[in-house]
Amino acid sequence: MVLTAGLTYAQQTKPLSIEDAVKLALENSTEIKISDSNVRTAESELNVIKNNQYPDFNISGQYMYLTNANIDLKLATGQDTAGEESGGGTPDVNQLMFGMATVQMPIFSGFSISNSIKAGKSNYEAEVLNAKNEKENIALMTINGYINLYKATKTIELLNENLKSAHQRVVDFTNMENNGLLAKNDRLKAELQEANFEIALEEAKKNKHIINYQLVTFLKLPEGTTIETTENTFGIAENNPDVQTSRYDIQAMEMQLKAAESQVKVAKGKYYPSIFFSGGYIAADVQNVVAINNAVNVGVGISYNIADIFKAKSDIKVAKSRASSLAYAIEQANDNVKIQIENAEQNYQLALKKLNVYTKSVEQAVENYRIVKDKYDNGLVDTNDLLEADVQQLQTKLDLEIAKADITKAYYELLNAQGQLTAKLN
Repeated sequence: MVLTAGLTYAQQTKPLSIEDAVKLALENSTEIKISDSNVRTAESELNVIKNNQYPDFNISGQYMYLTNANIDLKLATGQDTAGEESGGGTPDVNQLMFGMATVQMPIFSGFSISNSIKAGKSNYEAEVLNAKNEKENIALMTINGYINLYKATKTIELLNENLKSAHQRVVDFTNMENNGLLAKNDRLKAELQEANFEIALEEAKKNKHIINYQLVTFLKLPEGTTIETTENTFGIAENNPDVQTSRYDIQAMEMQLKAAESQVKVAKGKYYPSIFFSGGYIAADVQNVVAINNAVNVGVGISYNIADIFKAKSDIKVAKSRASSLAYAIEQANDNVKIQIENAEQNYQLALKKLNVYTKSVEQAVENYRIVKDKYDNGLVDTNDLLEADVQQLQTKLDLEIAKADITKAYYELLNAQGQLTAKLN
C-alpha cells in the first residue's frame, strides 16, 4: 500500500490553465527572485547615498595611566618681591583623561550629493522596471511551453484515434484476404500504415514527456507531475485593444539615461568648493595640572581641491559618453519594438486566417475520405487512394488543433510586444 501510494503521488496529474501556469512561474521562478534581489540591492544603495546628506557625529575618549611622569612646566608662575621666579614644586601626574565630540554637516558640495541621490533614485526605478520586464519574459516563456504541451497532447489524441482505425482496417483486410476478397499486398499496405502511426505515436509521447518535464521543472512542481492542459483556453482570442505601448525594458533604459545625466552633474560638481558646518566639544583632565570643561566650538569650513579643475574634465567626458550611448541605445530599442509589434500583429492576423483555412480543410478532408471510402467499397479506387485520404484527414485535424493553439500564442506574443502581457493576465 505504501509503495502504491508513493507511485500515485510521483505520477500525479495537475490540471492547469495558462493563467495558473503563469502565476506559478512568477511565484517560483529563480530569475524573478534574482530580479527582486537586484531591486532590494538598488534600494539599499539609494539609502547609502542618502546618508551622505546627514551630519557626521563622532565621539572619542582616552584614558592613560602614566608612570613616574616628569613634568616640566614652561608657563611662568610669577615673580616674588626680589624679582626672582617663584613657583611650586613639580606636580605629581600619573593619569590623563581626554574626551571629544565633533559634528560636521555638509552645507554645499557642488550639488554632488543631491545629484547623486537623483541618480540613485533613477537606478532604483530602473531595477524595478527591469524586474517587471523579467516577469513579462517569464510569462511568455511559460505560455510557449504550455502551448507546446497542448500541441503534443492533441497530437497524441489524434494519433491514438487514427491508430485504432488503422488497426481495425488491418483486421478487416486480413479477414477479406482469408476469404479471397483482397490481395495480400493491400493488407500489407494497411499494416505498414498502422506501423507508421505507431512510430509517430511513440515519437509524440516522447516529445510530450520532454515538454512536460521541462515545464514541471520550470514551474518548480514535484518531479513526476503530469500537467493537464485545459482545451477551452485555446482558439480565437479576444480582439486586442488599441493600447499605448508601454514596454518596461524601454522605461528601464530611460531611467538609466536619467541616472547617467545626473552623474554628469555629479562630475561637474568638482568645479565647486565644499562648504560644511562644524562643531565640537572637548573635555580634558591632566591630574594636578589642568582641567578643561565645556570647551564648545562651532564654525564653518570650506575646502577646495584645485586639482579637480583639471581632473573633472575627464570625468565629465566619460559621464557624457555613457549618457550619449544610452540615448542611442534607447532610440535603437524603440525602432526594434516597432518592428516587433508589427511582426507580432501580422503573425496574429495570419494565425486567424490559417484557422479559417484549416477549418474548411478538415471538412473537405472528412468528406473526401467518405467519398473515397465509398468508391473503395465499390471497387472504383485502390487501397493507396484510401490510405492517402486517411492520412490527409489526420493531417488536417492536426493542423486545425495547432492553428487554434497558434492563435493563442500569437495573441500573447502581441501583448508581450506591447508590454501588456502580465497586466492582461492579471
